[in-house]
Amino acid sequence: MKLGIMQPYFFPYFGHFALIAAVDEWIVFDVTQYTPKTWMNRNRILHPKQGWQYLNVPLANSSISIRTHEARVLDPAGAQASILGKLTAFRRHAPFHSRVSELVRAAFAGAADDSLCALNVSSLRTVCDYLGIPFSYRICSQLGLEFPDEMDAGDWAPFVCNALGATGYVNPAGGRALFEPAAFARIGVALEFADVAEFAYEPAPFRYEPHLSIVDVLLWNAPERVAAALRSNLTLEAA
Repeated sequence: MKLGIMQPYFFPYFGHFALIAAVDEWIVFDVTQYTPKTWMNRNRILHPKQGWQYLNVPLANSSISIRTHEARVLDPAGAQASILGKLTAFRRHAPFHSRVSELVRAAFAGAADDSLCALNVSSLRTVCDYLGIPFSYRICSQLGLEFPDEMDAGDWAPFVCNALGATGYVNPAGGRALFEPAAFARIGVALEFADVAEFAYEPAPFRYEPHLSIVDVLLWNAPERVAAALRSNLTLEAA
């Protein structure tokens, strides 16, 4: 079983879904300290005039004093309305505007409760269903794992892999410096790093911006094209 372990991000970028497509099971890592103003409660799409703009999910309790799984959405209906409102600027030009608007509605409707984690898991599940990508996941805070009191950033993944009996672990290449391959070798886990090539597209008449939310990608591209690119743009390298 090959694992991916990441924090629950809100409609994350293309590379996040390439990583999901490369693993057998996804661990939603929601047990560490919550960090405000990150990709967990916001992401970016094109701005109709220039550059990009945020899609925000305001929280009722955004604070470093809580764990990620404790974060609560302030007003889900209001957040959904704000996001859909920003998408209307592309209604005349984006070929998949109506389908993406329905994805946003489905993500909010599919959240089990008002937790940010539930919303973000729903957004992942909804997009994966749309793209035809298997998404087998477990939520870390619900696994009953007893973590040591002191852990460095590179300790979490081997601990979870060992606890769940994984045989492989894939991490984005940008996190290579965090991990000691010997720590994975000792527990019989094959460590790989994923390098995802940029997926560029033409959002005419607007100007393309790289590394935006999957929401932006799907506004302008057929799901079949995106699903194929998730695999073709991914390179896995053994540690």
